[in-house]
Amino acid sequence: MHIDTGDTCWVLISAALVLFMTPGLAFFYGGMVRSKHVLGMLAQNFAVIAVVSIVWLLIAYTVAFGHQNSLIGDLHFAGFAHPREPVPGLNLTVPPLAFAAFQMMFAVITAALLTGAGADRMRFGGFLVFAALWALIVYAPLAHWVFSPTGWLAHQGLLDFAGGTVVEINAGASALALVLVLGNRRGWPQEAMAPHSLPLTLLGAGILWFGWFGFNAGSALASGDLSAQALIGTHLAGCGGLLGWILFEKKVTGHATTLGAASGAVAGLVAITPAAGFVNSLGAVVIGFLGGVAGLYAVRLKFRLRYDDSLDVVAVHGIGGVVGTLAVGIFATRTVNPVGRGLIDGGGVTLLGKQALGVVVAATFAFTATWLVAQAVQRTIGLRVTPDVELQGLDMAIHAETAYEHGGFGATTRNA
Repeated sequence: MHIDTGDTCWVLISAALVLFMTPGLAFFYGGMVRSKHVLGMLAQNFAVIAVVSIVWLLIAYTVAFGHQNSLIGDLHFAGFAHPREPVPGLNLTVPPLAFAAFQMMFAVITAALLTGAGADRMRFGGFLVFAALWALIVYAPLAHWVFSPTGWLAHQGLLDFAGGTVVEINAGASALALVLVLGNRRGWPQEAMAPHSLPLTLLGAGILWFGWFGFNAGSALASGDLSAQALIGTHLAGCGGLLGWILFEKKVTGHATTLGAASGAVAGLVAITPAAGFVNSLGAVVIGFLGGVAGLYAVRLKFRLRYDDSLDVVAVHGIGGVVGTLAVGIFATRTVNPVGRGLIDGGGVTLLGKQALGVVVAATFAFTATWLVAQAVQRTIGLRVTPDVELQGLDMAIHAETAYEHGGFGATTRNA
């Protein structure tokens, strides 16, 4: 196995960028909850970094990328054993541990996305147990099916450059299952639950946008033409998503909001995730725009369907992931990547059919498995807080802290 120092440097930097996305997500979500819950949101996101990373080290990585068959990896790499042994089926030019670290950060951010679905009402300990089980039972097998060359969806010809199915559709379908187990927040939708700090949300969105360059361009696993195309396509899709969301928001509501701009940018970045290494720059703008518009209307639909996905993980990540995954079957071009030939490039509907299969499989598996995991946690140690805790706020009731008090920041009741 030839190790290229430039490729290794890029993958290590990309791993750090993807890790930075989780604190960014914490701020993005933290600004959208009410002030009495903001530290609870930040704590869940920061703690999930530690929990999922340890689970990835012990067993989830080997389930995703170990030897075995098309359904699941074996225990060969448990505890990061055999750290210099090549990953089956991958012709890497980076150390296997660099690849393992990069993929670890994917598992972390995907689990963290679920904090937005259960915002304001999840127990801290219950969620961390849920996240650990979810990373092993839901995330790792799906990563094996798609990201491992030995996985069965990869064998079927599904193209997912950076996680439209494994990350985005997985998170969206899992979020829906989670909120159905948790139930709606007290008072929703009758009670107004407006974001308490939009500046904090915009800061988080900016960090996510920055980190997404590592997420998508890093998935090339090398520094070169493909990573450059993925990076510029990622940026342009974020621009398209932002403009698509606020343009149609203005048309529908009469206002283009800052929350809409932040949400649209994220929706565009979500949509380009599976397509970043298969489409050209113009295609990326279109995909991002479609992701932004679809996300806006999906958010509005949730109120009709009356499921309380607090911070719209289903709409932004789930629907955005569907848009992007299907878009690969339309916009993929051999001028960017020879493995992808979509409808516009004369490939017919063959690739589109494979992409649709990936959408259905990922959504069905993630929803079913997550519902079972959430039910198990809820019926044993408990996943939802009591009504009194929800009313008081997660910050003081669970963490004995408040984010804002008497003009200060980060007040706490703990002794010095």
